[in-house]
Amino acid sequence: MKTKEWWISRGYVARTVLLSILAGACEAPVDDVTPPVGPAPVPAVTTPPSVSLTLPVVYAGSYDNNLYALDTTTGAVRWSFRADTSIHSSPVVAYGMLYVGSNDSNLYALDATTGARRWTFHTGAAVYSSPTVVEGRVFVGSQDGKLYALDATTGGLLWVLDTSFGINTRVFGLYSSPAVLNGVVYIGGQDNNVYAVDAATGRLRWRFTTQGYILSSPVAAGTMVYVGSGDKWLYALDATTGVRRWAFLTAGSIESSPVVANGVVYAGSNDATLYALDAVTGAKRWSFPTNGSLYASPVVVGNKLYQASRDHNVYVIDAATGTGELLYRTNYDLYATPLVTGGTVYIGSNDTRLYAIDRASGRLRWSFQTGGVIVASPVLAQRDKTIGIYPTSSGAK
Repeated sequence: MKTKEWWISRGYVARTVLLSILAGACEAPVDDVTPPVGPAPVPAVTTPPSVSLTLPVVYAGSYDNNLYALDTTTGAVRWSFRADTSIHSSPVVAYGMLYVGSNDSNLYALDATTGARRWTFHTGAAVYSSPTVVEGRVFVGSQDGKLYALDATTGGLLWVLDTSFGINTRVFGLYSSPAVLNGVVYIGGQDNNVYAVDAATGRLRWRFTTQGYILSSPVAAGTMVYVGSGDKWLYALDATTGVRRWAFLTAGSIESSPVVANGVVYAGSNDATLYALDAVTGAKRWSFPTNGSLYASPVVVGNKLYQASRDHNVYVIDAATGTGELLYRTNYDLYATPLVTGGTVYIGSNDTRLYAIDRASGRLRWSFQTGGVIVASPVLAQRDKTIGIYPTSSGAK
């Protein structure tokens, strides 16, 4: 267990930002339409290849610098890709490629079948953010405070939004992963702001300020954007205007990303509790307590929720009632969101292992030992069986 590495990746970043958060929350967005910094006009997007993957492979990144492609049946390594430093970002599969950020400041595009590098894009700082791929574009945030839009096929820069706008001398990173809905990209910043950006041009539509840093990835569903903040509130914002529709207060910072399914928002808090809220009104339907902070997002499959906790456990919870039980216990804290598909739950742990757990019995099918903590969520080559609207980092986008 590499405690020092994890402290640097999650705890130090979050708490350093917390010491310098900007004060004051606004009920309405800031009227700021600063033009994007970058090439103009925006280049045309290359038509991406049409590729359908059915490989029995699960992909997982580790703090040992490697991204692994593992056989879903046996856990055997199909291939591995080594970055210059650790991998915190969760990978995303699209167009026959695997997109993943690294703490070496790069975003990599790899061949999903072979692991061969297709292209690399270098940012100004570590890429903790998991990329989002939509209509031939890759959107990703960096700790350099910039949101990048790249051509998914070539890696060429389409536009970049600098959240400092050339005014702020201190850089606050973009830790969270982007969400895209109806041509707008939504992302949270460690400067306390939620940004809405035109997906085609990089033009800022609106921003909403909270009273705490934002590590939670926004989720856009219907006419709303849901996001948690270090100020302990879960916010529901109007997707078009950024006006706050409702907010729900917990007893701890919300660094977990919410999930929306069947008219319900599920959100975990560092108060060790998972909350189920009405997506329209924010009214609480139920809460489920664990014994550790919740950094992972829940995963909804049928009428069940799967939730990982820092108490080392994966829980299975009834989505309607909030009653739950232990599914499996690992050897250390869980930060990664599980991947649930077919009859298997895949989960990475800070004990440096990736686990494949039988959904029905809770028995271990196999585990794979890496050389570092696993905070990135695993993904599959093929579609999984989850339902609802998820942050990219859940592996269920």
